[in-house]
Amino acid sequence: MTTAMRDAWAQTLIDLAGDNPDLLVLDGDLGTSTRADRFAAAWPDRFLQMGIAEQNMVGVAAGLATLGYIPWLSSFAVFLTHRAVDPVRMLVAQTHANVKIGAAYTGLLTGFTGKTHQDVEDLAIMRAMPGMTVIAPGDATECAAAVRWATATQGPVYLRLARDAGPDLFDGSYVFEPGRVIPLRAGSDVLLVSTGPQTARCLEAAEMLATSGFSAGVLHVPCLKPVDAAAILAAARGVRLVVTVEEHTILGGVGGLVAEILTEHEPRQLVRIGIADTWGESASNAFLLDRHGLSATRVAERVARELAGVGSSAGAAS
Repeated sequence: MTTAMRDAWAQTLIDLAGDNPDLLVLDGDLGTSTRADRFAAAWPDRFLQMGIAEQNMVGVAAGLATLGYIPWLSSFAVFLTHRAVDPVRMLVAQTHANVKIGAAYTGLLTGFTGKTHQDVEDLAIMRAMPGMTVIAPGDATECAAAVRWATATQGPVYLRLARDAGPDLFDGSYVFEPGRVIPLRAGSDVLLVSTGPQTARCLEAAEMLATSGFSAGVLHVPCLKPVDAAAILAAARGVRLVVTVEEHTILGGVGGLVAEILTEHEPRQLVRIGIADTWGESASNAFLLDRHGLSATRVAERVARELAGVGSSAGAAS
């Protein structure tokens, strides 16, 4: 198991700060959870505690960006993509401000914080925002590489950070490239397209499918905007079924992204597995993954049914 993305995010910023005197971290009073407190301990003069005032924090960051600073925002995703979405839209995206959004506690697996804090709509919101780069790393290595790239690159970036540690997908040689999609496993029957930590569960599901005689490929999409549409089309051509799997609503995330690409360029059968237009709930990670059809076992079962010609072709597994 790798380290958690929030730990990788904080440590990478600590490491980068020595060579980037303009790098700052602005925290929305959640530093002990997001790990921004570690940056505060290492670089106290470069850390700004903004309190529970996310809209104001975004405005301050936009102002600092006009002065040449590189501000990283740190809070739970739900507060940045919902409570502060207007200043993100008006002050950051529309002005192309050099503001980086470190969105912690994303996705389904934050059930013990309560459903009010569960953000499974963030990718749809941010992907629809003109000028916003949207990244969902699959592991801590990819997260660290994305932080380095975002810090060195001009313009607004939304970085989706999962709370808990998960399996390693990449080694230390990994280099983040915006838009690149990464084939992790070849397959001739079905292509599983995923993003974030869900990709690791798709790899596990592909192994399960292999034992049942199905050949499943896995395509990882760490950057939802921009994205290499041609590479997704090329991967989809070699299979009879494409399945998107995401720890996010099936509306507007990776499922929406792949549907848009296939519909416009090469229509084919597509199944979207994810959260089927419903609110979250408080429960353990294992329960939530099973309930929404996102555990490796449930993904494998759903795909096997689809390949056998049984079951619905849209929505989450029942």
